[in-house]
Amino acid sequence: MRDDCPRILSILASRFGDLDLADDAVQDAMIEAARTWPETGVPPNVGGWLMTTARRRAQDRLRSAKRSRLRLESLGPALVERQEAPDVRLTDMIDEPPGDEPADDSVDGAAPQPDERLRLLLLCCHPALNVDAQVALTLRLVGGLTTAEIAAAFLIPEPTLAQRIVRAKGKIRAAAIPLRLPDQLTDRLGAVLAVLYLIFNEGYLAHGDTADSIRTDLVEEAIRLTRLVSELAQSEAEPLGLLALELFHRSRQTSRVDALGDLVLLDNQDRTTWDRHAIAEANRVLGRAMALMQPGPYQVQATIAAYHANAPTAEDTDWLTIASLYAQLDAMSDSPVVRLNRAVAVAMSDGPLAGLELLDQVTGLDNYHLLWATRGELCRRANHDDDARRAFRKALDLVPNTAERRHLERRLAALG
Repeated sequence: MRDDCPRILSILASRFGDLDLADDAVQDAMIEAARTWPETGVPPNVGGWLMTTARRRAQDRLRSAKRSRLRLESLGPALVERQEAPDVRLTDMIDEPPGDEPADDSVDGAAPQPDERLRLLLLCCHPALNVDAQVALTLRLVGGLTTAEIAAAFLIPEPTLAQRIVRAKGKIRAAAIPLRLPDQLTDRLGAVLAVLYLIFNEGYLAHGDTADSIRTDLVEEAIRLTRLVSELAQSEAEPLGLLALELFHRSRQTSRVDALGDLVLLDNQDRTTWDRHAIAEANRVLGRAMALMQPGPYQVQATIAAYHANAPTAEDTDWLTIASLYAQLDAMSDSPVVRLNRAVAVAMSDGPLAGLELLDQVTGLDNYHLLWATRGELCRRANHDDDARRAFRKALDLVPNTAERRHLERRLAALG
């Protein structure tokens, strides 16, 4: 369903001219599948079944809305101003008999694009929406994340995130934003790349109370879509930088948890299990990005990841250079999370007290569990055990992932 539903949503949104209607229809189809498939079995053509069912549910919703409107107009002519003309496109869809979905799913007469999810991704990242709405809507519709997972990624309350998604879909409907590739892809690159990186991060260390701390499907989906964007924007360096960053991280994915599902810190990971082919590809992609001479934050992050991935042992890691790169990244992004990571790098190069001095300057992350986990670790290394205990307990109050929770509990227990 994660593979098929975004594509179906894209086709229906284009065909009916209503993203919200298409989303509701796809959800109806998934509910119907969950209800009937245990009895009837999974159909041979899952995508075709979902498409037909979702399209019919959309038609049912439109028919119901039309009947309600006509009933209201007939009962209250003095209260409801009769519309001068119906929406021809929607009326045509209401009266259309059920049937197989046409093979031609092109939009507005244009040639079919290589991937419906990419087209949907670009719709969600339309410049008429603010960046927060773009990211949230795309994670919901393209990435398949739940509202709770997206809220955790944003560090905001779930109801706030839900309202953000509803408003974004309403704005797309009210502005009649078309579902097609923009003339200038670069206009939406920043939001698109932010979305893809958040999807990747959700897969790389999933939020929520789940036994699976790594969601490989989301990791692979983010990489696949990042490849598509980098192919469409070949003259831009940052999509290549993000692709290299994702590949570097994925190269050590299998070593990040042990057989019990517990997290393994970078220094303790078995580097012989790292995917050398992925590292080699990431090195090549990063080289292509840097050759374009367009510096950007994703390329800097990929360079930091390259120093980690190419170090033969943990002791060979060039922390001094990594700390310098984080300083550059801080100047580019002005992000408190970047400052947190810089404090870690400085602690590794200059000692825990130097890291704690920088950590004291980080603001805006009081409800971020990694801030307190980092403080606990640096205090432990500086032999400030009481401060370390307090920080680890605070991190435990905030941590969203069970694997990270177990790691923090072990750290706290080791202090006695």
